[in-house]
Formats: sequence, structure tokens, C-alpha cells
Amino acid sequence: MLNIAVIFVGVILCIALILNLIRLFLGPNTADRILALDTMYINSIALILVYGMHSETPLYFEAALLIAMLGFVSSVAFSKYLLRGDIIE
Repeated sequence: MLNIAVIFVGVILCIALILNLIRLFLGPNTADRILALDTMYINSIALILVYGMHSETPLYFEAALLIAMLGFVSSVAFSKYLLRGDIIE
């Protein structure tokens, strides 16, 4: 039963990633595109964690942690660029 649930969650996360990709390309302004990119980071982390549960290896959890750290830093950099127009002061 858990295997079916993991596969179902993986399919739902793939659909969410596709919808985020559509928002990334068709977003009306830059803030919507940055928010879609940040949501794609979160969904990809969840997809990697679900795949790690499916394959029963702890290696994917470390990869998800690395992507989470990179996603946070890039979100801060994009936000700073939007507010000030410059990343480094």
C-alpha cells in the first residue's frame, strides 16, 4: 500500500512541476516567475525525497538538502535583485 502511495505522490509532484514550468514561462511579471522558480525548487526537493523513499537509500536525502540550500540562496539573490537592481552592494 505504501508503494502505491509513493507512486501516486510522485505523479502529483510531476504534475505540479509541469504547472510551475507553465507559470515560469507565461508569468505576467518577474515576481511571478521568481515565485514559480522557488516553488519548483520545493517540488523538486519533494520529488527527490519521494524517490529516496521509493528506492530506500539515504543518498537522495543529502541531495535534497543540497538543493534546498541552493534554492534558498538563489531566492534571496533574486529578491535582492528585484528590490534593489543590484545583488552586491
